Amino acid sequence: MNRGNLSRRGFMNRSVTALTLAGLPAWHAKDWFGTQARADEPKTGANGKINIGVIGVGPNPRRSNALYGEAKKYKDKVNFTMVCDVDGRHVDHAVAQYKKDGFGVKGTKDFRELVTSKDVDAVIVATPDHWHAIIAVAAMKAGKDVYCEKPLTLTIEEALAMKAATAETKRVLQTGSQQRSEFGGRFRLATELVRAGRIGKVESIECRIGENPQSGPIKEVEAPKELDWDMWLGPTPKVPYRQDGGKTNCHYEFRWWYDYSGGKMTDWGAHHIDIAQWMLDMDGSGPVRTEVLEAAKAYDKGDGYNCHKTFKVLHTYANGVKVEVSHGAGSTVKGLVDTNGNPRKGDLMGFENGVLVKGDKGTLFVGRGLLLASDKAVFAPFKDGDKPKLYSSVPRDQMGNFLDCVKTRETPICGVEVGAGSVIVCHLGTIALRTGLKLDWDAKTNTFKQSEANKHIARERRGGWKIS
Repeated sequence: MNRGNLSRRGFMNRSVTALTLAGLPAWHAKDWFGTQARADEPKTGANGKINIGVIGVGPNPRRSNALYGEAKKYKDKVNFTMVCDVDGRHVDHAVAQYKKDGFGVKGTKDFRELVTSKDVDAVIVATPDHWHAIIAVAAMKAGKDVYCEKPLTLTIEEALAMKAATAETKRVLQTGSQQRSEFGGRFRLATELVRAGRIGKVESIECRIGENPQSGPIKEVEAPKELDWDMWLGPTPKVPYRQDGGKTNCHYEFRWWYDYSGGKMTDWGAHHIDIAQWMLDMDGSGPVRTEVLEAAKAYDKGDGYNCHKTFKVLHTYANGVKVEVSHGAGSTVKGLVDTNGNPRKGDLMGFENGVLVKGDKGTLFVGRGLLLASDKAVFAPFKDGDKPKLYSSVPRDQMGNFLDCVKTRETPICGVEVGAGSVIVCHLGTIALRTGLKLDWDAKTNTFKQSEANKHIARERRGGWKIS
């Protein structure tokens, strides 16, 4: 029977067309979906489904729900058994949602019950950043594999602890920096082109990551009765719950408070700085010097968002390459073309989110919806043997790669060396912003030349919480 457009070939042809229309070269689109088809083949490994517990289920439509959706696609491989959140409203909503989808999950407000459960094989950590390391390390030491949302940690010390725990326990850890595996392979292709020398020797990279929201004073109110506010704070300082409309110091808005996160520097920096590291082949390492070129004064009253609204931080690597990370104060670039050689309508403005790479022979820009270069020749197909070797396989997506590695025990595309290395570069930026110091960093000893800066490698933890 002729299945026509319902056939696998018909699906792949439509997919290739979609990627081409999205601004990717036709040859790349064909390669990408060819590898995706091979990635869909069953992996060898242990029999049976992977029992998953999710910590930090959150309200709709937050990232934790997206992670659930990504894992749910693999119903032939996974079974959800437990969910956890310190907000009872989120637990109740998740239990109802998961059961509706056919998963008989148990709900809890204490992550320790989940990570020690015999009904859980792997854990998705989608909590605020200040809980990532404590929970992930506890899970690995309890024998669980971990998918941890980006940014991997709140501090440099925690990143090092995650590396040590992964090595000690031999567990699989995936960092949720999905630009390496998703978006039609756009960022992977950009990295291959840069590493292949298509724009010559790299001289500089700009990571444009957006401004930090500002709030002004947010009034102190009583925390919702369903929320265990003290447990939400966990190892961070004891402070009152604040909320004024959509502005708060809890749930999604934690990102704009330095007590719990690093603002856009770790939120979007964990994506774009990660790609810069990949392009420079510097996974697990980083720059030797970090300094602030400009920054707005941070709000310092203690009752509102306190991440610097605007900023420009410069990282210098040992080979002389400079990586600038800013809210969107990058270069305006003229004359760029798309993958078909069509001139871009208008200049590439300095505020456009993405990664701009300047070489001594050309320029390339990649964002989630753009791939541009100074010359169409940059996008020519690779010839035999000249395609750079990146991660050994091309994952269909970040979650699928994690689930495969749980079975095969291979290192995922964003394993702990990648995730820890990239987030440490992010932390260098936040430390420079908060101290005003020019920092000299030694990635081998994980210390600063400046003794004052070394005080910011770790933070005190409240309430006896430890990474162990």
